[in-house]
Amino acid sequence: MVTRIERVVTSGTFALDGGTWDVDNNVWLIGDDNEVLVIDAAHDADAIAAAVGDRQVTAILCTHGHNDHVTVAPELARRFDAPVLLHPGDDPLWRMTHPTADYRSLADTPRITVAGTDIDILHTPGHSPGSVSLHIPDLSALFTGDTLFQGGPGATGRSFSDFDTIIDSIRDRLFALPDNTTVHTGHGDSTSIGTEKPALSDWIARGH
Repeated sequence: MVTRIERVVTSGTFALDGGTWDVDNNVWLIGDDNEVLVIDAAHDADAIAAAVGDRQVTAILCTHGHNDHVTVAPELARRFDAPVLLHPGDDPLWRMTHPTADYRSLADTPRITVAGTDIDILHTPGHSPGSVSLHIPDLSALFTGDTLFQGGPGATGRSFSDFDTIIDSIRDRLFALPDNTTVHTGHGDSTSIGTEKPALSDWIARGH
């Protein structure tokens, strides 16, 4: 069966450092007719479950620990008897939303497989200490969470974030990938490595 990429857009709030913002999140599903990986279980468990259907969920993977990306991860884990995967660098952020819920560490997991397709786990800190991006070479696809968007890097003006670190992650890890790699982001429209790479020096000059 052919591995495919599906998107579910859910709406809710992002809260950090005493502020709250309304957001629309991209929830990505990677898989085939039998099994699927859920990336960033945001806001609406029923909408995500409807997209999953009767497929086996291999895992709920969180690109980072901000509340809007992990809102319903434990609930979906219970529904589908699937593990939550998170880099432990984001444990403090995870605990803000889910003080007692467990997850499996991505720290020593360079690759996972779903529907026979390999997914490389890239640690890309900066937006948060434990941010990860997911590269699927066979599909020329990259899932960046809030590390890289159409038009620039993710925000770094809040707690647990650092601009120089996110620039290093993008330049050294993401921009090392082929230019034709499609970038599927945590919010908004997709882009490509080749589209974004020429703007790196402008982002550095612009700063935060």
